[in-house]
Amino acid sequence: MSAVEKSSKMHSKVVIIGSGPAGHTAAIYLARANLNPVLFEGFMANGFAAGGQLTTTTDVENFPGFPSGIMGPELMDKFREQSIRFGTTIITETVSKIDLSARPFRYWREMQEDEEPETADTVIIATGASAKRLGLAGEETYWQSGISACAVCDGAVPIIPVRDSAAEGSDLSDLTKYGSHVYVLVRRSELRASKIMAKRLLNNPKITILWNTVATECLGDGDLLQSLRIKNVSTGEEKNLPVNGLFYAIGHEPATDLVRSQLQTDPDGYIITVPGTTQTSVKGVFAAGDVQDKRYRQAITSAGSGCMAALEAERLIAEEEELGGDA
Repeated sequence: MSAVEKSSKMHSKVVIIGSGPAGHTAAIYLARANLNPVLFEGFMANGFAAGGQLTTTTDVENFPGFPSGIMGPELMDKFREQSIRFGTTIITETVSKIDLSARPFRYWREMQEDEEPETADTVIIATGASAKRLGLAGEETYWQSGISACAVCDGAVPIIPVRDSAAEGSDLSDLTKYGSHVYVLVRRSELRASKIMAKRLLNNPKITILWNTVATECLGDGDLLQSLRIKNVSTGEEKNLPVNGLFYAIGHEPATDLVRSQLQTDPDGYIITVPGTTQTSVKGVFAAGDVQDKRYRQAITSAGSGCMAALEAERLIAEEEELGGDA
């Protein structure tokens, strides 16, 4: 990898892109190591306010240290306060362009793409992922007020998965632990899940499968979801199904557009890291949180990988300083 000159505008040892649990945990560790990290929290980046997905969540009851639970936005405010306390520089702007072909890495802020770039010796990508939605009528009104995409987080009410691929994962198991009954809407007349998973689903007394069925509208009192309008695609029959919640199991979209053409990603766009580390396919670039985790997608696992990224970046910087230069 060839070298480029450090920016006269701003050069940093570490730049963190993303402001969720992964980004802020990395910032806390790096700041305490006196590496003066710079964190770009973005301005409505990936459709979220600074703080990421948790800013759209109400009660968070499974994050350690809060026995009575905590609101998602409040939790992220505490992450942010702790980052600042130890000296993190937080910039409420979005990084819209980055060049990972040479070190130090060059990047540009939104609306400044034609200006001189800023540079960083190492970069931590912690841009997260967002749940895919169906775009149903009423969906925006009841999102996080009965509609969710996290069974582990919001499984305390009866919820309806809307895609049979949920049968392959733990989502349905989580939902049946909490919900009085779970309906599964399947658009076809058969499940795509493996035979053993399909059998387990069909034999569960708390689960009812509605074949050839799709959701068309979310209905409620304006505050909470109360029912779902469903349609049988074979007969055309429509009816309202009384429910307290709707759960989407149609996947997530990682926020990797910024780096997808420069880093190795899987077919779904998630950044691939060296197993057991946060190191990406480019030396000096680390990925933490949901942007590289399609399996767990929890705040606590994101925070853990943010810690890993910070320690690995710190180690690389120390090794290169010891060798006498920015390799």
